[in-house]
Amino acid sequence: MSESSVDELTPQQAYQLLLDEPKAVLVDVRSHMEFLFIGHPVGAINIPWIDEPDWEVNPNFVRELRQLLLGGLAHDDTGGQRVPVVLICRSGKRSLEAGKLLLQEGFDRVYNVREGFEGELDEHHHRSSQGGWRFAGLPWEQC
Repeated sequence: MSESSVDELTPQQAYQLLLDEPKAVLVDVRSHMEFLFIGHPVGAINIPWIDEPDWEVNPNFVRELRQLLLGGLAHDDTGGQRVPVVLICRSGKRSLEAGKLLLQEGFDRVYNVREGFEGELDEHHHRSSQGGWRFAGLPWEQC
C-alpha cells in the first residue's frame, strides 16, 4: 500500500482479506438508515461518515474508529497498525474519502471497497446490477 493513498480492493478481494485476516474490521461508512434498510455486509460495523439529520461529515469518525480498535488490537510493538481497516459505502466514494482522513490521522492499513455495497448506477438508474458487494454474491443481511 502506498503511504499517501488508500489501497483499493474489489469486493471479492476485500472479502478474501477479511477471511485471511480474522482481526480485520469491515466498517460500513453509510448512514444508519442505509446500513439498516438497504442492507450491509455480514459482520460490518456501522460508523457513518456522513449521516442524518445534517448530512455533514461526522466530526467523531476517527475517534469512533479508534475506539473500535482499542483493547490491544490496533497496534503492534513498533507502533504500527496491525489490524486492517476495510471501508465500504454505497459505491466506494464516501469510503475513499474516509480512508484518506484515516491515513492523515496515522492509520496505515486502510482499504477501500472500490465498488461499494451497491455499485454504480446502470443505464436504468438501478444499483446492484453491475457491481458491488451485493452484486458479487458476497454475504449480506438486511433488517
